Amino acid sequence: MSIKVGDKIPSVTLTQMTADGPKPVSTDELFAGKKVVLFAVPGAFTPLCSGQHLPGYVKLADQFKAKGVASIVCVSVNDAFVMGAWGKDQQVGDKVLLAADGNAEFAKAVGLDMDGSGFGMGPRSQRYALIADNGVVTHIGVEEGRTFEASKAETILAAV
Repeated sequence: MSIKVGDKIPSVTLTQMTADGPKPVSTDELFAGKKVVLFAVPGAFTPLCSGQHLPGYVKLADQFKAKGVASIVCVSVNDAFVMGAWGKDQQVGDKVLLAADGNAEFAKAVGLDMDGSGFGMGPRSQRYALIADNGVVTHIGVEEGRTFEASKAETILAAV
């Protein structure tokens, strides 16, 4: 069963790339006491993720902040090195925190993991976005199939 409005974000350790190398970051730390937008992508450097999903959040980051969003987090079942390289490639800066879910622990904990073996990708996350206030989900949009509407930045910004 997947996470839904009213559920608490599960306590999982993700990894973020820093100037000093990979650093563990807990979801408790990311979500405590603030409004956070989290979006998940099947993979860094994939066409839709790099062409539209991440760039949309980077472009609208200031508008999210103006609506009281403390941080925007992108999570993917990739390692921290890949997420760090993707952030540099996409010129993310500090607009979006890129969090690696290397073992798909977060994707499984929220019930939104998928089998990407048909594409040679192994375990991955479904494409979705959520808004959480103090660690409690207030909105979630999960994409069905290969659609891209429920989790795009414009849709989530309107829901904040």
